[in-house]
Amino acid sequence: MSVTYDFTGKTAFITGGSAGMGEATVRAFAEAGASVAIVDLNGDAAKALADELTAKGHRAIGVVCDVTDEDQVAAAVRTTVETFGSLDMAFNNAGIMLPPVDSADETEEAFDKIVVVNLKGVWASMKHELKQMREQGSGAIVNCSSRGGLVGGDGRTTYHATKHGVIGATKSVALQYGRHGVRCNAVCPGTIETPMVARMADGGELDRAGAAAGVPLGRLGRPEEIAAAVLWLCSEAASYVTGAALPVDAGHTAQ
Repeated sequence: MSVTYDFTGKTAFITGGSAGMGEATVRAFAEAGASVAIVDLNGDAAKALADELTAKGHRAIGVVCDVTDEDQVAAAVRTTVETFGSLDMAFNNAGIMLPPVDSADETEEAFDKIVVVNLKGVWASMKHELKQMREQGSGAIVNCSSRGGLVGGDGRTTYHATKHGVIGATKSVALQYGRHGVRCNAVCPGTIETPMVARMADGGELDRAGAAAGVPLGRLGRPEEIAAAVLWLCSEAASYVTGAALPVDAGHTAQ
């Protein structure tokens, strides 16, 4: 069964939008009629995806942006609104994961790198999205947490801490911004077939077969399945949903 949405006249802002779950979400929003800002550190990839979508008749722009730099995030939001006239939906997806390490041996440099992308990046993105949405009196934000935001993880203390933090920030914004017509939720993906997961598998950090066997559905997820959850959370079908952390993890956190 295929679920379709009509986001004609609305604008979506997706960080980490040039690959993996971000790219799948960009494509899904564009196919549903939304104007799309593809926001990514890899500006060339973002612009190439925007050109591809534009050639197919969609409205899209690629915006180079380092989400750890608040000024760049503010400029990306401003460019989006100047181009399309509004900012109605956002998927704050940009994030990183470093190789596992004993918590007693993790370096300060590694800690800072994970925190500044995964937590500060979401903070900066939400801050400037909310400024626009508050002015409009409407909007929907989805933050990308992780199943790691719901459980612990051997060797990934800081990563899991940031993803728990994303859920805390999501819930707090939901409480504060409902009165402004803004909903804020988080999606918590399990192991999804993305370029990052491919690199982890190639580097020996992840056993695909073992990961698939360890969840009730018995397989890894597809980026399109995360995109489907994001679009639902941004749609009128989820109009009474805010402050939620939705697991999309093949049942991993149900065990």
